[in-house]
Amino acid sequence: MNEFDFIERLRALTEGRDHSFSLERGIGDDAAVLKQSSGRDSVVTADLLVEDIDFRRDATSPRSLGHKALAVSLSDIAAMGARPRWSMVSLGVPQDVWDSDFVAEFYEGLLALANKYDVHLIGGDTSRTTGKIVIDSIVVGECPSDQAILRSGARAGDQLYVTGALGGAAAALKLLERGAHVKKNHLEATEADSIEQLVLRHLQPEPRVGWGLVLAEEGLASAMIDISDGLSSDLHHLCKESEVGATIESSRLPVNPHVAALCGRRALDPLMLALHGGEDFELLFTVSLEQVSRLPMRVDGVPVTCIGQIEPASEGIRLAEGSRVWTLEPGGWQHFGDNSIWKK
Repeated sequence: MNEFDFIERLRALTEGRDHSFSLERGIGDDAAVLKQSSGRDSVVTADLLVEDIDFRRDATSPRSLGHKALAVSLSDIAAMGARPRWSMVSLGVPQDVWDSDFVAEFYEGLLALANKYDVHLIGGDTSRTTGKIVIDSIVVGECPSDQAILRSGARAGDQLYVTGALGGAAAALKLLERGAHVKKNHLEATEADSIEQLVLRHLQPEPRVGWGLVLAEEGLASAMIDISDGLSSDLHHLCKESEVGATIESSRLPVNPHVAALCGRRALDPLMLALHGGEDFELLFTVSLEQVSRLPMRVDGVPVTCIGQIEPASEGIRLAEGSRVWTLEPGGWQHFGDNSIWKK
């Protein structure tokens, strides 16, 4: 059983319970939606980061880790088309980390990103662990009642879009695992710059809050999810909730240009990284044909790319390259599952 199977079991166990407290949407999306009495909905998400599973202490700075801890939750709120408002962060650290400057620098990085999006840190908890750092990030956002963008709204014929570029975070992780270091004295300047940009993409992802708000406020997206597990896996999640299929064109995928520049010489496949890598925290969303002409090409300087379209469920989920078409299996990261595709 992987974590997605476990989530489905929890979902089945909770679906029959009384939700008289106005739960609009529970397990199954990037965040839960709770109806307020003021004509607005609260959107709530939680994320867990565990040392040596989600990050390595020797490969990131405390400031970058604080940034990322909040960024992953902001990305979930963006995927619902909501505006992030409040944050609660709980932190468990071993004694030696507590006795250092780590915790102070962690919150400096977190608060710098929070200030950028006018998010207020309103609470949390701290505890001592026996060896590993554990971070729990909760973010609460808001949106007008019944306007949260769910994963379940895609329909056959909708166009499939993705923000930004793909594969950068996964490429950075693989380069770091293979011992890549940024030392301009030993690398060509352009190569060093590319590695720095990819590493920054991995350590300090930028949540697409602006795109999420525009898509919701303008009523453009019919369904949306953030790309945290990998495009292939997250596309499967969206299609499952919407009960549809999809076809994406490999030639349309916006592969990060630094990935294309570096990976060929390191036996890494840019297409595999873009499809299965994960942690780019871009937004994957669908738009009906009637709304396509209203879609902006950029928000906050971040472009958007049409990568395919939604199909009837009977067509399945496919990857096309010219006239050739393959079934696209979910190959993103799983904490409790087979990661053989992702590791290739």
